[in-house]
Amino acid sequence: MLHTAPPFPPLLTPEEMRTWDTATIATGIPESLLMENAARAAIASIARRTGSLAHKRIWLFAGSGNNGGDTICMARHLMDMGARPLLIHTTPCNKYRNAAAKHLRWAQENHIPFIALDKHDWSAPLPHIIIDGLLGTGFTAPLRQETLSCIQRINTLREHCLLCALDIPSGLNAQTGQPSPIAIEAHLTITFEAAKRGLILPEARPFTGDLHIVSIGIPQHIRGKYPPAAHLLNEQAGQVLPQTDMLAHKNTHGHVIIFGGSAGLTGAPHLAAKAALRTGTGLVTIACPQSLCAEAKGGCADIMTIAANTGEQWNATLTPESIACTHRATSLVIGPGMGRTQEAASCLETLLSFPNRPPAVIDADALVLLAMYPSLLSLLKENDVLTPHPGEAAQLLHSTTDQIQAERIEAIHTLSTLAPSVWILKGAGTLLYQVNSWLGISPYALPNLAVAGSGDVLSGCIGALLARKLPAQHAAATGIVLHAFAGKCLEQRFPERGNISSEIAETLPQAMKTLHTAADQFLPYNFFLPHCNAHYHAPELFHAR
Repeated sequence: MLHTAPPFPPLLTPEEMRTWDTATIATGIPESLLMENAARAAIASIARRTGSLAHKRIWLFAGSGNNGGDTICMARHLMDMGARPLLIHTTPCNKYRNAAAKHLRWAQENHIPFIALDKHDWSAPLPHIIIDGLLGTGFTAPLRQETLSCIQRINTLREHCLLCALDIPSGLNAQTGQPSPIAIEAHLTITFEAAKRGLILPEARPFTGDLHIVSIGIPQHIRGKYPPAAHLLNEQAGQVLPQTDMLAHKNTHGHVIIFGGSAGLTGAPHLAAKAALRTGTGLVTIACPQSLCAEAKGGCADIMTIAANTGEQWNATLTPESIACTHRATSLVIGPGMGRTQEAASCLETLLSFPNRPPAVIDADALVLLAMYPSLLSLLKENDVLTPHPGEAAQLLHSTTDQIQAERIEAIHTLSTLAPSVWILKGAGTLLYQVNSWLGISPYALPNLAVAGSGDVLSGCIGALLARKLPAQHAAATGIVLHAFAGKCLEQRFPERGNISSEIAETLPQAMKTLHTAADQFLPYNFFLPHCNAHYHAPELFHAR
């Protein structure tokens, strides 16, 4: 199976990051140099946020691992910059090993103030900045009592100083984004070389603050030799969006046919059609039972309709006109408002069985029909896209919504075994996967998108991108990000929600423009993912440049 290369930043597991580190060191680049690079990059990130670090009191909590080595190295550089660092070590100095021990020795020889954690005076004058280097990305077990107590005390100070975590907030699981059972509640997390999966999941938001990704010097050929399994679905999707061709005509931009609608559910295909038009497709047709055509059109002159069946219900016998229209289409969207009757399932089977049919987005009721009639899954192709929400995924996997939500990554991998298509598991932190390919993880969790009909808008958006000849993986990934950016745009107009799904569709052109601009300005390193509104009460100490 051939797959297109992901145009998105890598997301690493702790094991993948260790592979990059080990392979880099094997080329002759010493581990101590990687720590130097990490320390310098972290200090630069903090300085961009606070201004000059001279004369700032800075507490640096250093564990015994590589994060501790990075922290110790930072203390030496901070002293040279005129700051007032205090290095608080959690392990006896003679227990540090390898590069961390080397940096500890250098720090001692350069007269950096040290103190053991159990001797630290928490009532001393408060610091301006706290650096968390207690635990790294390899941590998974529940916190030991001493470390848990330390994290609790650090978190009580976050209202009075800037709290920065190195690589990952201590106590957070780098795979799941879950605390164990608590974690540092950072204002800023500075992670090295690439984001770790858990950092960008919605569960991590209360702990990461703003996420800043910085390079530590892993060579490009190492990154290419050991590609990660997952990628971050972000504004780089703007590089994938089709560019406007000044000589194009409507047929150049594709024709989407939306099979959907039933009594009382004609709004769903209408929303999908609007979204397809707003995403830039040239022609959009809703195919539905004949008696529902006017209702599905909804008075929108831009949406064409065609009778899929001559009666009032779906059935396997499609009209010759709808068959001919399907063969002219460049993509299909099947399912919005279609209903879950046996007749609708027969129509779905007919559509999926068409020889040489265009790629299809399978959504909503069509997904439920696949769960009810699993033999239809064998008709799906690699260039189809399926978009279940957790409830629909639970039906497909004979599970529960709670179980799907508890193990979302495992769930989408299991879904991918049902058909070779591209799968999207919707929700906060939407996931994308196709068997034997890369996993896409969206960092966005937007309340403005949690509204009835939002999924129909997403299916129409992806259908339009398929119609414009994007590969299925890229169409699905770009649709996810474009849909999210529409939600971000709506946050400005509807800060407390209240928008409706038709407004999501209407905002897609603005979102496309925003994405194009963001992609042009994107740099692979030194970029922020703003995860939450993190505040601290010391405004006279920090000055943004």
